[in-house]
Amino acid sequence: QLQLVESGGGLVQPGGSLRLSCAASGFTWDYYAIGWFRQAPGKEREGVSCVSRNGVNTYYTDSVKGRFIISRDNAKMTVYLQMNSLKPEDTAVYYCAAGRSTYYSCSGQGSDYDSWGQGTQVTVSS
Repeated sequence: QLQLVESGGGLVQPGGSLRLSCAASGFTWDYYAIGWFRQAPGKEREGVSCVSRNGVNTYYTDSVKGRFIISRDNAKMTVYLQMNSLKPEDTAVYYCAAGRSTYYSCSGQGSDYDSWGQGTQVTVSS
């Protein structure tokens, strides 16, 4: 059974950093791209970042470019999202998701993912 578990969320001051982890189990990891999404209260879900199966090709939404870094450890079946220079507008529940993909690409669209974690809360506030 495919399972994704996020961790690493919490409360951080503006300008601070957090590293989110997405640990996977129960499926053939190598066939899946992994994405990070977020949803703030009253807002639609937003694609934040994703990483391809080969761990090389990535996508970032414009608002996090230069601040967030996604990485993939295939041996540990874990994807990380390093979030730096956090802003109050980054406050949201962050979800990771897995979707079948070509080897070199990933998608920032939630409809391209079929398995989701339970989410982890990130709050940026002074």
